Amino acid sequence: MSFDYSNKGVYFLIFKNKPSKVTTGKLGYISFKEGYHVYVGSALGPGGLKRVKRHISLSKNRDKNPRWHIDNLHISQCFKLFATICAITDKKYECLVAQKLIQNNWNYIPDFGCSDCSCQSHLFYRKSNPIDEIKHLFLEFGLEPYINHLNFK
Repeated sequence: MSFDYSNKGVYFLIFKNKPSKVTTGKLGYISFKEGYHVYVGSALGPGGLKRVKRHISLSKNRDKNPRWHIDNLHISQCFKLFATICAITDKKYECLVAQKLIQNNWNYIPDFGCSDCSCQSHLFYRKSNPIDEIKHLFLEFGLEPYINHLNFK
């Protein structure tokens, strides 16, 4: 099945990482535990979920200077983009999903990726692979998840 990234939607970027300290622009250096870091974003603009393809390309090629907090993880040698999960919607689920993760006691990196909203964070941490949890969360919101497992070296 092929996924149409031109649609609008909400997405998760799932990184597998080593313990590290990464500079993230205005947030400065952040220490990251080994495990999985999960970023939630929205793609409601004219390009839709093509934004996810940009994230994948940046993680694979590490060939651009960082513009956003999340870009610093893409270019870090300690982080590997493990998977993406997208759902097609024209509704603003990004912050609702982030709030739900906090309610479900997910650990998070304060102020990461949420400078344009009032959320506490859009970057979360899990010690083990969170794909099944995220899939379940999408289904709770009535969203159909499209999971793309990546295999970068």
